Amino acid sequence: MSLPFAADAPRPRMGTLRAMLVLGMLEAFGPLSMDLYLPQLPQLAASLGTTEALAQATMSACMIGLGLGQLAAGPLSDRLGRRLPLLVGVAAFAVLSAVCAVAPNIELLLVARFLQGLAGSAGIVICLAIARDQFEGVELSRMLSLLFLVSGTAPIIAPVVGGQLARIMDWRGIFGVLSGVGVLLLLVVVFALPETLSPSARHRGGLRVWGAHAGAVVRDRLFVAVLCAAAGGGVAFFTYLSMSSFVLQDEFGLSPQEFSVAFAAGALASIAGSQLSRLVVRRWGPLRVYLGGITATLLATTAFLVLALLGVGMMGVVIALVGFMLCSGIGGPNGQTLALAHHGVRAGTASALLGMATFLFGPVLAPVAAGLGGTTAITMAATMTVAAAAAAFAAWAFVRPAAREQ
Repeated sequence: MSLPFAADAPRPRMGTLRAMLVLGMLEAFGPLSMDLYLPQLPQLAASLGTTEALAQATMSACMIGLGLGQLAAGPLSDRLGRRLPLLVGVAAFAVLSAVCAVAPNIELLLVARFLQGLAGSAGIVICLAIARDQFEGVELSRMLSLLFLVSGTAPIIAPVVGGQLARIMDWRGIFGVLSGVGVLLLLVVVFALPETLSPSARHRGGLRVWGAHAGAVVRDRLFVAVLCAAAGGGVAFFTYLSMSSFVLQDEFGLSPQEFSVAFAAGALASIAGSQLSRLVVRRWGPLRVYLGGITATLLATTAFLVLALLGVGMMGVVIALVGFMLCSGIGGPNGQTLALAHHGVRAGTASALLGMATFLFGPVLAPVAAGLGGTTAITMAATMTVAAAAAAFAAWAFVRPAAREQ
């Protein structure tokens, strides 16, 4: 079936530096939504008179929204262009952050967080599609690594800022700050982001064309293989994200400020990993760097599990978590490059499906693990290790042979 768009249409270009800065800021939606109030999760539970599990569920609700929202935002960007869905998503994020700030109970907060995730998903998926509009192959991998240099500062700054803001405001004030950040990012889109998908490259159909796009993507064995590995990696990462504040503060006695420093160290390690990937990918290629990063991630989570079982204390746990983030930063950009390699004209749809796998399973499985085993270092380490093992198996058993066939 022929699709109603021109695959070879000329694409507007942004300079590398401008693309890195603008897209990097917009990709920070996810980290900002999670990490800014992460040090205050225990205090949020106490303030609303709810359980730790429901406090964690506010993160799960947002992550599920981030995953599901991409299924709409990505295909819409293939049809309407990149700017309009992005403008709507950023504006809605700012409004819903304000709603979170005034939520009177945990039930309304959960609903608002889910909707906030739906809105914020536009920033994540459309930024990846814009990058694919502009670059491909090794250069796309290098650009994604550069984007991470900017967007990766959010997980460093957000918990540190959040820990300091905890001295002067409660969690409600944090969501007020998030609303202000949403307004700032809206101005960035309005004044600094051009449309990168030319009208002739947009499809004109509805559900039929979207189904054709999605069908073409899921028939790509390499894409599906990376998708499976990304789902495992997403579970490992969200387990780290949702349990670390409880483990490091409640089990090991860190203050919100001390926790924010430990969390920032992990984010800095992730940036270091992404930049190491950028330096070596031209020599080794995306596939080899991806396999190396995902294998190292499994080794890091296994070391974390061993240290947790041995009860070595807080410092050993922090070192293992920093190692996990370092290795994750190496593999991530190259997995995205492999997945999007053959989907330039449907980058929005492909990015949406990839993002859904990354964001959807972790928020469901991590709270289940916490409910069964408690929010402890051993539960956290075991869940991350099983998830990382599943990702590594998918990478070696399916991604490697599929990539070598193409």
